[in-house]
Amino acid sequence: MKIIISGTVDLDPAQMDAAMAAAKPLIVGALTQEGILDYDWCPDPLTPGRIRVFERWATTEALENHFKNHWYSDMRETLGQFGIRGAEVLKYQIDLAEPVYDETGTARADFFTAKAD
Repeated sequence: MKIIISGTVDLDPAQMDAAMAAAKPLIVGALTQEGILDYDWCPDPLTPGRIRVFERWATTEALENHFKNHWYSDMRETLGQFGIRGAEVLKYQIDLAEPVYDETGTARADFFTAKAD
């Protein structure tokens, strides 16, 4: 089952550019791991000092391996050097994924391609 990790990490805004520069090689390294589908850490354009985290993993095992890998521990250590002020990062199990738009280009909130029981 796919896993999504999503959340925010708040840093000292004065250190944001330096933090992102230090994190970049760790992000690149994490993207080499087996089972990683997305690994995005981006500055929030509306909240100074906030990093938006979005990760997508193919399996729970891939995420578990990431947590044991140095890319993960190095990122925690690196970000800790830039004045972490708070974090809220959650993981989600994904049992179904579908397009947002149907064949007519209409955005749909329902899961329209899933077979009804």
